[in-house]
Amino acid sequence: MLLNETDKLWLSGVIERITEKMDWVSDKSKNKIPYTTLDGNYDDRSIDNPSGNIADGINWWTNGFWGGMMWLMYHETGYDKYKEIAHISEEKLDQCFSEYYGLHHDVGFMWLPTSVTNYKVTKNVESRKRGMHAANLLAGRFNLAGGFIRAWDDLVDTDTRGWAIIDCMFNIPLLYWASEESGDPRFKQIAMRHADTAISAFVRPDGSVNHIVEFDPFNGGVMKTYGGQGYEEGSSWTRGQSWGMYGFMMSYIHTGEESYMNTAKRIAHYFIANIPESGVIPVDFRQPNEPKYEDDTAAAIAACGLIEIAKVVGEHEKDLYLNAALKLLRTLDESRSDWSRNSDAILQHGSAAYHAGSHHHPIIYGDYYFMEAIFKLKGNDLYIW
Repeated sequence: MLLNETDKLWLSGVIERITEKMDWVSDKSKNKIPYTTLDGNYDDRSIDNPSGNIADGINWWTNGFWGGMMWLMYHETGYDKYKEIAHISEEKLDQCFSEYYGLHHDVGFMWLPTSVTNYKVTKNVESRKRGMHAANLLAGRFNLAGGFIRAWDDLVDTDTRGWAIIDCMFNIPLLYWASEESGDPRFKQIAMRHADTAISAFVRPDGSVNHIVEFDPFNGGVMKTYGGQGYEEGSSWTRGQSWGMYGFMMSYIHTGEESYMNTAKRIAHYFIANIPESGVIPVDFRQPNEPKYEDDTAAAIAACGLIEIAKVVGEHEKDLYLNAALKLLRTLDESRSDWSRNSDAILQHGSAAYHAGSHHHPIIYGDYYFMEAIFKLKGNDLYIW
């Protein structure tokens, strides 16, 4: 990316801080699969299951991000220890395949940053097998009548057979990869059908997005939308905005289909127009003024999407997207990060949902996407998706 000298100096400092922190954090947590921190120390979802739900614990949807962070660091430094640590979490995830129950649409989040990345980097045949297995599980969730990939399995007292969510735009790159790797067009066809459905059913005219859409699972057609992890139905959950923005760019990167890039830009324009002067991103752009819940993970993901858009647009557009990404990342670095040894995590103000029981705590994908965005700015990123 074309940065001025001030931004280059700042970027160099951030990379130095990431490298220093990940050096000791990786050693300390090499046998873990973290999600958040407890008293500054990473938890371990490979052995802990805080809710007792079958979809938590080893099946928890974020369990690929630690491995992804290790692959980013291996790509950046060339140090074998990061590759070795990435192998640990990848092998632990084999338990999910053997148990089967508890897996749902988020297999892309789990195996793209682990097995698929391992295969891309090392050509490990076992990793390829894991990736293809995950892709088949995801393809099996496709609803032909509605043209969507089903989200969760049934929740308590909730029939989710017709549910799809904006987050799944990040899972379908697993299907694009499976087609590219195997030569079988079915995976790509399913991914593009889902993406096309998402454009019409999730993305509103103003560029804001729905989190959850319920379709008629037997006949197709939208039945209802839900606020999900945002403030309420019809609001604008910021992480959903970032999933959509970057997710549609992923589909554009894999297919070259202009409608996907145009959709990503429409979401990006809405996001940029709503970035506060402070650069601190709320949980929902339409939430009440109080309490001031924020979500630094939405900022990090959005920065990645904005940088990817900046890579492909004309020269007269690049600054719009790049400057917005820099504002988000500088805010995260300067006021929302802990670079000390007091916390294993970097970003400290994540929020899983507006109505969650707690807010403003580390979440592993916040650190992953912050690192990915920083390495994108350097021009040396490992494209995992």
